[in-house]
Amino acid sequence: MKKELLMASALVGTMGVASVAEAVTATFSGNHRVGVEFDSPSASTDTNAVIEQSSFAVSLTETTDAGTTIASSFNLANESDGLSNATALTLTFTDGTKLDIFNAGNAAAGHDVSVPGSAGEEGVTVTTTNNAPTGLDFQSGATELGVEWHSAADFLADGLKVSASLSTDTGAAATATARADSHWALGATYVTDAGDTAITFGTGVSSTDYSKTGTSLTQNAGGFHIGVSAVTGDLTIAVGFGDGDSVNDDGAVANGASSTQVDGEVVKAGVKYVTGDMTLQLGIVSGSAKDSDTIGTAGTNEDSYDKTSASVSYAVASGITAILGFSDVESSDEAANDTSDGSAWYIGANMAF
Repeated sequence: MKKELLMASALVGTMGVASVAEAVTATFSGNHRVGVEFDSPSASTDTNAVIEQSSFAVSLTETTDAGTTIASSFNLANESDGLSNATALTLTFTDGTKLDIFNAGNAAAGHDVSVPGSAGEEGVTVTTTNNAPTGLDFQSGATELGVEWHSAADFLADGLKVSASLSTDTGAAATATARADSHWALGATYVTDAGDTAITFGTGVSSTDYSKTGTSLTQNAGGFHIGVSAVTGDLTIAVGFGDGDSVNDDGAVANGASSTQVDGEVVKAGVKYVTGDMTLQLGIVSGSAKDSDTIGTAGTNEDSYDKTSASVSYAVASGITAILGFSDVESSDEAANDTSDGSAWYIGANMAF
C-alpha cells in the first residue's frame, strides 16, 4: 500500500495537479442532420430513404498550477447508439508541444490534406470485397495502447508542425482475423504563402505489425501519403496521393480466415468555392488495389473505385445549412464490373451548435 501511495504522490507532483479535486471546464458542440437520399444502383431498383444523423461532443479541459493543460472529450452519436470516445487524454505543455496518451491515434493520419468533395450524406455502396482505397491514410493503423507527440508551431522552420506516434500490443490472444500488434508513424504539415495564396503541404508515413493464428501474413500494413492544398480568397484547390499496404476484414475467405492483405493506391482531387452564403464543392476519388483471396497468396486481379461528387450548400440562417449533394461511383471487384455501384442524390439540412 505504501508503494501505491508513493507512486500516486509522484504522479500528482509531476503533473502539478492540485490536491483538491474540482470540476473541470466543459464545453459542448454538435449537429443534427436530416435529409432524404435517392439511390440509383446500376443493376437494381431505385430506392429512397430518410437519413437522420446527430452528434453531441463534450470537451473537457483544465490547466494545472504548473501551466500544463489536460484535456479530453467524448461524443454521443445516434449512428453508434451510444457513447463514442475516439479521443485521447491530451497534455499541452507551456512550450506548445502536446502529448496524447491512451487511444492516441496515428501521427500519419493526422496530417493528411483535406480534399473537397460533396458535403451531402449520399452514399453509394459497392461490393464488400472491393478493397480499392478511398482515403489518403488507408494504410494507417494503431492500437489503443499508444502515445502521440505533437510539436509546437514553427518547429525548426516557420509554418512547420510535426507529429510522431507509437502503440503496442494489447495482449489479446491471436485469432484467425489479423489484429494490429504495434505501429509507428510520422507526420508533418507545412504552411506557407505564395502571394495571395495560402499553401498547405501534408505528408505522413506509417507501419503496423499484425499477427494471427495459422498462416502468417506475408506483409504488414504501411505506406505513405502526400497532399497539397491552395487557398486563394474564396477558392480552395487540393490534391492528394496515398500508396501502401493494408489489412482488411472481408469476412470468410478461402482459407477460413477473414483477413485480406491489400496493396493499393489512391488519388484524390477537389475544389471548393464560397460565394456569399453559397458554397460549391466538387471532388474526385480514384483508387485501385490488388488483394489476396487467401493469407499468403498475392492477388493478381485489380479492384477499382472511381467516384465523382458535387454539392451546393446554402446558409439559410445562423447555424442552419441546406445541402444538395450528388455522387456517382464506378467500381470493379477482381477485375469484374461491380453491379452494386451507381449514383445517389441527397437533399437535406444541417443544424450546428
